[in-house]
Amino acid sequence: MEQIIIERVNITDIKKLQKIGRNTFFEAFSEVNTEENMKDYLENSFSEDKLRAELNNKDSRFYFALVDGEVVAYLKINFGEAQNEKINDAIEIERIYVLKAFHGKGVAQGLYQKAIDIAYEIQVGTVWLGVWEENYRALRFYEKNGFTPFGKHSFWLGDDEQTDLLMKKELANTNELKAS
Repeated sequence: MEQIIIERVNITDIKKLQKIGRNTFFEAFSEVNTEENMKDYLENSFSEDKLRAELNNKDSRFYFALVDGEVVAYLKINFGEAQNEKINDAIEIERIYVLKAFHGKGVAQGLYQKAIDIAYEIQVGTVWLGVWEENYRALRFYEKNGFTPFGKHSFWLGDDEQTDLLMKKELANTNELKAS
């Protein structure tokens, strides 16, 4: 496999973001949700207006993972007020979604590392996320990377209330890292 390139998404990439967002979410969850709920979620959550607002939010950032120049995955991180749960001294990994053809090839790990690098760069002490309690592959990925559960919250997919496990990872003190 070619090298994985990670680049920041900007407003001119909205169509690419919409496409990768819809495709990866559909691949991940269509088999375990109703067609109606999936259609509703994909239309609303990945509408151009919603994505434009997210891209223009100063407290959110998106990144693409590219292989051979093609977008194969993306990351969304949130700071401050953009976080789904307001946690001080933290950033939220809201989304890491990878096309199935690229599972197990280091793409998710590369995007995850980008989020950790940003956390150290802006000197926050915690990285947290919410992951569907039945997304066992993602749960294993985050546990392998040192995340532990600390709570739960509801996530609505259409008319279906689902439970996300909230997980966090405490980072080493950034001053200690600079000294070593």
